[in-house]
This record gives sequence, C-alpha cells and structure tokens, in this order.
Amino acid sequence: MPPQSQSDLLKKVRQIDIVSRKVVDELLGGEYKSVFKGRGMEFDEVREYMPGDEVRTIDWNVTARTGKPFVKRFIEEREQALFFLVDMSASGAFGSTEKTKNETAAELCGLLAFSAIKNNDKVGLIIFTDEIELFIPPDKGQLHVLHIIREILSFEPKGRDTCISCALHYLGRMVKKKCVTFLISDFQDSEYDKQLKLAAIHYDLIAITITDPREMELPNAGLVELADAETGEQILVDTASAAARKKFNIAAKARHLEIRDSLARLNIDQIDVRTDRDYIRDLIRFFQTRDRRQTL
Repeated sequence: MPPQSQSDLLKKVRQIDIVSRKVVDELLGGEYKSVFKGRGMEFDEVREYMPGDEVRTIDWNVTARTGKPFVKRFIEEREQALFFLVDMSASGAFGSTEKTKNETAAELCGLLAFSAIKNNDKVGLIIFTDEIELFIPPDKGQLHVLHIIREILSFEPKGRDTCISCALHYLGRMVKKKCVTFLISDFQDSEYDKQLKLAAIHYDLIAITITDPREMELPNAGLVELADAETGEQILVDTASAAARKKFNIAAKARHLEIRDSLARLNIDQIDVRTDRDYIRDLIRFFQTRDRRQTL
C-alpha cells in the first residue's frame, strides 16, 4: 500500500534518494556504464600524435598539411534512454517483510535511475496494470528521478490485474529508438511470450522479477484464508499440515522456474529479486555477469 501520509511519502523518497546515490557512487555507477554502452563513437578533436597512440587513428590529411603526425580523437556518444516498465497490479501491494513488492520496485528504480543520470542517460517510466496507467517521458536530472520514485511509491492503480503484453505493446508505440528497458514485475500473468520476444529484438530488455518469501513458502499458522490479490479468488488452507505446506511450496517453485525458463528461452536477462534479500548484490552480480559475457 502507498504511504498513509505526505510526510511518510517524503521520508521514504528521501531515504531512497540518499541510499541510492551512495550505492551508485560507491558501487553501481561504473558497472552501469560498462554494461550499457552509448550509441556509438563521435568525433571530438584532432591532436598531435603521442607515443602509444594507435597508427590507425592518424589523420593523414592534417598530417600532410602540417608536416607533423596528428590523430583523430573520438568519444563515446553516451546519451541514451532507460525505461522502467513497472507492474503496479494488486499483487504488488503485498509484503510480509518490511517492504512491499511495490516499495522494492521503487528502490530498484531509484538505484538504476541514478546510475543512468550519472552517465548522462535519460530515464522514463511506464506504470501498468491490465492497462497503461501512467507514462513519464524520458528526461535527465535528480529532480526527475525523485519524481519517478515518488510516483511509484504513491501511485494508486485503477486496475487490479496484470497485462505485460499491453505494457510492451505500448512501449513499442511510444519509443521508436533502441533503449534499455527494465520490466519490473512479479510476472503473475500469462500469454506474454510473443510480445516479450518482439520487444527483446527492438530493445535491450531486462526482466526484474520481484518475489515475497510468503509467495514461496507458507508458515505453520493453522487455518489461513489465502486470497489472490488480482482475481479475488479465496481458498482456505490448513498451514498446520506439512503436506499442504509442501504442496504449496512445490507449486510456487514450479511457477518460479517456469518464469525463469521462459525468459531464458527468449534470451532475456533476468534479475531475480526477493523482498527479504539484499538486492544490491543481485544487481552487482547481474552487471558483472553481463560485462564478462560482452567481453568474451
């Protein structure tokens, strides 16, 4: 659920701001830049040749005119866009730990957004449920990032269900250039593989799956009424029964593996996040793994 008061909201935004910038400065900023490279190289200047310069960078026209060897200097054309597609369906308001899945999503967006603007990239946001509920065009700057974090934390969705394919279709309509796209969801949806495959062709698409521990394993708490946040369906479960808990755990793990395998088949990178685990390590591991793969 969103914070109950404006002061709570501002406190949470400020907390994410402080933590995110610290982590970006110390850990993620360089990792982000090495993994998400700019759109190419652009000419910067011509300068005199220095020992160690590559011969292939020599500007022969300038060298011929001046009688001294000069080289062309290029810099990376850094600026690109990063988009967050954030699932704000009813299941995201669930949380058995200190944070709900939606609050975890806001923190993740803060970390990645500050990494992006530190490297001169723009950041945009699409919030979706079973429909598109909010679109914020990409822009730069700290105030813009704080606006995005505030929107995610305070957002009160109209829809309850999830439509991942709708979000990806909308992205395709609104964003024509190649961009980095983080799809943040618990993936409690189906029939989105085709749209995922198409999006992965046009964008650098990364899936962040967010899971609460109680979605994977039930406590021994006697008779418990479980409700599907999105469909409203309710069932009564005797959690005192070891067999019932095991059945739930097996089904949850199977669903988790199904999502992972589906993303792997489509060659879509996944960052698996749990609300009870240090996700900063998950992000760093993702950046390092991807960086090694790109250098092979």
